[in-house]
Amino acid sequence: MSRLLAAAVCAALSTGAIGAPARHAQPPEAAPIHYRFSFPEPQHRWMQVEAAFSGLAQQTLELRMSRSSPGRYSLHDFAKNVYDVHAFAPDGRELETTRPDPYGWNVSGFGSGVTVQYKVYGDRVDGTYLAIDETHAHINMPAVIMWAHGLDERPASITFQEPAGMRWRVATQLHGSQLEFTAPNLQYLMDSPAEFGPETIREFTVGPRTFRFSAHHTGTDAELDAYVKSVEQIVRQEGAIYGEFPEYEPGTYTFLADYLPYASGDGMEHRNSTVMTAAATIRDQRERLLDTVAHEFFHCWNVERIRPKGLEPFDFDRANMTDSLWLAEGFTQYYGPLVLQRAGLVNLPDTLGSFAGLVSSVTLSPAHLVRSAADMSRMAPFIDGGRTVDRTNWPRTVTSYYSFGGAIALALDLTLRDRSNGAVTLDDFMRAMWRTYGKPGGSREGYVDHPYTIGDAEARLADVSGDRAFAHQFFAKYILGHDVVDYAPLLARAGLQLRKRDAGRAWLGDVRVDDRGGAVYVSTLIEPNWPAYQSGLEQDDELRQVDGQRVSSADDLARVLARHKPGDRIPIVFVNRTGRAAATDVVLAEDPHIEVSAVESMGGTLSAAQKTFREHWLGQQP
Repeated sequence: MSRLLAAAVCAALSTGAIGAPARHAQPPEAAPIHYRFSFPEPQHRWMQVEAAFSGLAQQTLELRMSRSSPGRYSLHDFAKNVYDVHAFAPDGRELETTRPDPYGWNVSGFGSGVTVQYKVYGDRVDGTYLAIDETHAHINMPAVIMWAHGLDERPASITFQEPAGMRWRVATQLHGSQLEFTAPNLQYLMDSPAEFGPETIREFTVGPRTFRFSAHHTGTDAELDAYVKSVEQIVRQEGAIYGEFPEYEPGTYTFLADYLPYASGDGMEHRNSTVMTAAATIRDQRERLLDTVAHEFFHCWNVERIRPKGLEPFDFDRANMTDSLWLAEGFTQYYGPLVLQRAGLVNLPDTLGSFAGLVSSVTLSPAHLVRSAADMSRMAPFIDGGRTVDRTNWPRTVTSYYSFGGAIALALDLTLRDRSNGAVTLDDFMRAMWRTYGKPGGSREGYVDHPYTIGDAEARLADVSGDRAFAHQFFAKYILGHDVVDYAPLLARAGLQLRKRDAGRAWLGDVRVDDRGGAVYVSTLIEPNWPAYQSGLEQDDELRQVDGQRVSSADDLARVLARHKPGDRIPIVFVNRTGRAAATDVVLAEDPHIEVSAVESMGGTLSAAQKTFREHWLGQQP
């Protein structure tokens, strides 16, 4: 580090904040909305918010709490934690508020301005909600900000007020410094999480870009220093994929990490920052935490700027649906472990285990026969952190768009490399998507002017591959259709073997059972591709006998199956939940679970061609 850079870093850290300089600020066309965040009793996990709206022309101000949050696709209804709401006119009169629905407050008779005061409770450290205690405030803006219909393009300012006796500082992608910050519009404001507390901060540069890592954790400074060096390696390798970094509007990109015993595991992308939370320590869970870093940072291109049309602009009043999460999230899921491998942060067996998991999620599940990758993406409003009270049959009909898309990315990368003998790769496709849809940016900060459709993605694959028929067929079969790629020959090009993990082992299905007072009940849905399905066995049934032996535990079931081989026919006896007894035979199959192994680890020889293919794919990128 140069002396000038060192001096700049010290100056930044001494300010007590790591917000961004408002160098892109434009003269506001309308009066800004002013927010004040205060924390009178952080030990009781609530905060006070004051929002001042001025220069109003409408007769009724329609105040809202968001139902959704950027980066999440299901509803979260943040109004549920808002209480003690009061509205005041400029002359100090308290105004009546009415409730048009569970998410809004309407105010009238205010003249030209309204000040609203309310409390918000929050006690969940993750990428979606609010958490407050004596050590920090972990703020996702949709969980805190009350906004108004019709004022989306107004700039906003936020003042953070430290709790009495505390010396806290702010880490955020918002413009500003110290305790005063701004956002150019509602889209940018709501996409800007903030960490307010005694943060530990590190900074590094890659080329012309500056990156800041803000950590709230229980480890040592030395552990954090080494960890941030690994973060820098990830940043460099992901920059190599796209050939450049985005223009981070605040002038920096900020990692916000909460590694605390009471945190929930999560990662949440934002335009110029990311939130990463885990009940883990850097010392004990380093690789897992770095995998989240790799995934979330990749999003600063893929989904934040290379953006599906269904997510742009983000609608805070409803769930946001797109048919392209197989690309936005799934391709990112593939690149996470790939980048860790390229950066030398994990060993090859770990990476191959991740790839085997992606392949298994599609090839072993019947869900792809029910829903295509595009259909799975449309399920996000139900499965992305949503809560269901009624039972579903999702194990049979839904595969996560993360793993589904990750498996597609693996297949497409290897297919492109195979067709071109390594000259064309998935990196080329991502760069084409970036140049066409991401890099052009938006006419307004926080917006994307050219979101893509599935047809657009197919067109870019046609351009990159030089084969429009290939691109159309790939999308028709694997994105919009229900076919599954044959992975074995593709992996073989890299000297990798796809094989059954427990070849020769008898398999009834991945049937899980619970012991309830000496009786054994099936605790999982029975999937159509399991041998047990044809017997009529189903969730909640009491499994009494297998192969003539009484079953009283999961171990009993495993011991019975261990005595048999695939193809054996065995009797089972069960009682369904209506009380009807059934006795039938089941033909056991071979355990289909797979693994991916390097040929040299199995006593084989890696050819020169395979070695070159693998190095170009998994090796460090220049």
